[in-house]
Amino acid sequence: MHEKTPVGKIMVVNLPERLALEASSDESYFSENNGLFRKLFRYINKNDISMTTPVEADIKPGKMRFFVGPDDQIKSYKSSTDVIVRTISPSKVVAIGIRGGYTKQRFQENRIKLLQWVKNNPKYESSGEAYGVYWNGPFVPGPFKRSEVHLPINRKEQKQKQNNP
Repeated sequence: MHEKTPVGKIMVVNLPERLALEASSDESYFSENNGLFRKLFRYINKNDISMTTPVEADIKPGKMRFFVGPDDQIKSYKSSTDVIVRTISPSKVVAIGIRGGYTKQRFQENRIKLLQWVKNNPKYESSGEAYGVYWNGPFVPGPFKRSEVHLPINRKEQKQKQNNP
């Protein structure tokens, strides 16, 4: 879907439109019993969809999104009781690359760095909640895992132009 953000680097990323398979839970993403991966994995197996990276995750309430790659987009998909199929519009985020296990603490520390970045960059404002982006599966040892935190943003001047044509 996009290139990995280098570890420790904060950068603005333009994300393309993408077809997402999304599972939700009342539990936090970091709760062991959220069942999100299982729901999505069953859906992609049943529909013969290749797994892609990265996977996105809203933290609370927990949501996990797999994306449909270009080779599988020719097929037609329908939402199920566990998985919603939806198109996500192009967006702009500020991202930070992370190395290490997927933990709530690591997510929160990097989320705070992004919020501080927005505060220090007056031409941008946040336009949504931060979410996790995960590149590796469960069998990759923690020290080798790569992830990111994304914070949706808008350029302030673009918003002002839209409000004052």
